[in-house]
Amino acid sequence: MSDKQVAHMVFFTLKESTNETVQALIDACNCYLTEHDGVIYYSVGARGAEFNRPVNNQTYDVGLHVVFADKAAHDVYQTAPRHLTFIAENKDSWEAVVIFDSYV
Repeated sequence: MSDKQVAHMVFFTLKESTNETVQALIDACNCYLTEHDGVIYYSVGARGAEFNRPVNNQTYDVGLHVVFADKAAHDVYQTAPRHLTFIAENKDSWEAVVIFDSYV
């Protein structure tokens, strides 16, 4: 499986959810989590409140979506200095973080 692409989906719930705090986290993602080696696709955005069917999860504020070329690229990203700086500078604002990693 290690030669398959890896989808790394991260869903952040903020301690204080306002338009400003959501945008601040999106800006931090765009500052620290873009342009890493092995990234095939990157996006980040606020949860769409209009997606409110019973099956839609409404418990998070920001969704981060990164697809890596392979597991090796994913693993390097996890310890990359910019990724670690992002965590250190933003973790105090998080109530919860849920991560879904899968091969695609």
